[in-house]
Parts: sequence; C-alpha cells; structure tokens
Amino acid sequence: MTFDLETIRAQFPSLSIIDGESPRIYFDNPGGTQVSQMVVERMSDCLVQSNANIQGYFRTSQMVDAIIEGAHEAMADLLNAQSGDEIVFGQNMTTLTLHISRSIGRCFKPGDEIILSCMDHDANVAPWLLLARDLGLEVRWMPFNTETFEFDLDELDALLTARTKLVCVAGASNLTGTINDIKAISAMAHDAGAWTYIDAVQSVPHVATDVQDLGCDFLVCSAYKFFGPHQGTLWGRRELLELLEPYKVRPASEKIPACFETGTQNHEGMAGTTAAVDYFAWIGESMATQYQEQHSHLEGRRKYVHAAMDCLFAYERDIAAHLINGLQQLPGVRILGITAADAMHRRVPTVSFTVDGVASDSIARALAAQNIFVWSGHYYAIEVAKSLGIYDSGAVRIGPVHYNSVAEIDQLLNALDSILRRANVA
Repeated sequence: MTFDLETIRAQFPSLSIIDGESPRIYFDNPGGTQVSQMVVERMSDCLVQSNANIQGYFRTSQMVDAIIEGAHEAMADLLNAQSGDEIVFGQNMTTLTLHISRSIGRCFKPGDEIILSCMDHDANVAPWLLLARDLGLEVRWMPFNTETFEFDLDELDALLTARTKLVCVAGASNLTGTINDIKAISAMAHDAGAWTYIDAVQSVPHVATDVQDLGCDFLVCSAYKFFGPHQGTLWGRRELLELLEPYKVRPASEKIPACFETGTQNHEGMAGTTAAVDYFAWIGESMATQYQEQHSHLEGRRKYVHAAMDCLFAYERDIAAHLINGLQQLPGVRILGITAADAMHRRVPTVSFTVDGVASDSIARALAAQNIFVWSGHYYAIEVAKSLGIYDSGAVRIGPVHYNSVAEIDQLLNALDSILRRANVA
C-alpha cells in the first residue's frame, strides 16, 4: 500500500469539522498540528485508567510508570537515540531549554564563547542570551544569506575559536522553512571542541531524525508539532546528561533522565506522545514499504517510523512545490524561502511570504473569515525577521503537512487571488 491521503485524513477527527458550511482548512501547522484519534484515545485512557502518581505499589501507579517508560522508548525510536534514558520530557521546548541551559552553563566560565544563529526561533536564542549575561559569556552570531536563505558554513568556520563552547542552531527554520545541515555543523563544532544544541521543533515533523547520524549533542522538539499533545522532549548524549548537574528538589532521583524531569510530569501527554510515534509507525508499516529498505539497519518500530518520515516528506515536498508555484503566480508576492522546484528537499513545507502594499495581518484575517487558518507576524523568529526586514510588518505563514490536500492548497490560492484583487495589487 502506498501513501493514501483519504485513509490518513480519516485518522484525524478535527479534519472533518465544518463550521456552518465551511470546512476547516488547517495551514497553521507550524504553530501546532492536529492529533489523530489514536492520540485522543491514549490520553483519555491514561486519565481514566491510570490517573495516579509514580512509583507506588498499587496498580494505577504501576500503570503510569509503564506509560512513562514507554514514552521514553517511543521518543528514542523516533530520534534513533541509543536508549530511552537519553530522553527528557518537559512542558515544551522553550521551558526545557531554559531549564537545561542553566545546567549546561555550569560547565562554562567567563570569556567562553557561544554561537547563536540568526535563523532560529527565540526559544533557541533568548535562553542563551540570558545565560551569557549571567555568566559573562561572549555571544557570536552566525548569519544566513538573505537571498539563498541558507547558511554559508565558511562563516561558521570563521566564528569558531578555541574558546567556543556551544553552537545553537535550528534543524529547520520556522519562518523560511530552510533545512540546515546539522551533520556538517556538528562536525565543525566538535572539531573546535564545542557542543551543539539543536532546535528540531520544525524539522522533526517533516524529516527522519537520527541523532546518532547527525552527531549533535542535544536536540529538542515538541510533540504538539508532530501530531501529538502539548509537550516537549529533549535528547542529550548520555555522557553529557550524566555530566550535567540538574536543578531539582532534593528527594528527586539522581539518575537520568528523571533528575531533569522536575516535578510531576504530564502523564497523559506522555501517553499521547507515544501514540503520535505509533501513528508514524503505522504509516511506515502500511504505506511506506518502498522506504523500509533504506532503514534496514533499524528494527521494529524504529524502522517503520523512519520509513514513514521519508514517505511523508516525499508527499510534502510535492505539495510544497505546488503551493510555491501557485504563490509565484500571484501579484506582489515575495516568498521568504527557497523556491526552486528542484530544491524542495532543502526545505520543509512551511512557506512564508509578504505582499507589496498589503498588511500580512489583513491577509491572515481575510483567510480566517473563509475558515482557512494561517499565521501572520514574526512567529518569535526575531533574528530571522530582522535579517529579512520584516520584523515590524511580519509575513503570512502557510504550513501544510501530510494530511493537507492539493485541493486545500488550491482553495487557499484562489482565496488569496481574490483577496489581492480586492486590494488592487497589481
């Protein structure tokens, strides 16, 4: 069986909701995706069947212990981590980064350098700026080419010194959609003796993620961006997690990953995150047989999950090309990202654009009136927006994923055409 959009869409209850006579069209996915029925059921079952705290002698507590262990193993499968002990759960990527940055900072001293990216969401910028302020660290900035929307790694090479301790960069931009070469960046950082901290919130929903192959040191993502509940996860190399001193209450475990998972966790969220990974595995086993061979070094759920991501990326690559081609036909549109049809493999399907003389907010509002959901603004990608000159005006962001159809994209394009005509854009 090959990719079957109708079967895929049937897994998501929210995709069938109609408001009045208008079906909901979800292109707001970079800010959060819809969840499958599997996720809904697992979370509900957790709350009904095993609503207890951990490490008790009674049945519901033992059930939730199993849910927690299962969630760590599921995320290890999704990221191809060596073990579930390398997975840390938290409220979201931002909170996890603010938390772990303090532990990482204890390994630095005044005058040490960190490199931040001008392509990142502020969640992978502000925590490190705060750390630099508090510890007396030097911050160096890695720019990107505003015409190609990609990094020139020669510029990174020039920034790296013997004092560089950390390089922070996104797996993919939440504004331009560019997929960054994390494997090359990590190798360069390691050659200089530095660690890498990867914000993979925008890449994990779209591309197969193998932390062992990437060679990074820390990688964070959020389940609600890959069809799961509102929850964040962090992967770190075992030897580094064991090196770091956690900020925790005294009775809490000294062992990883529990020592970094402060307080009572979102157990139903963990159940939902496992379900999101199992959803990918279902696709990999039933619809992505042609992609399984290239992941033959993996076994079981890991193989199916990674095959699924390749299958979904192939579909998303095609709909992204269709969307971009359609936008290029509209008057006044400036796409802020890679547009070449033969370069879709270098980007995720998140597409941002501006229109000459038309406010981005007004476009998003007009689309919302037709039940087409998109974002406008800078999406917390402050340095990206400043680099592109849109910090104040913002951009419109369209984020199709694998459950979106070509028909939905065409409906969006037709709506945009009408909006721009009414605005007299030539």
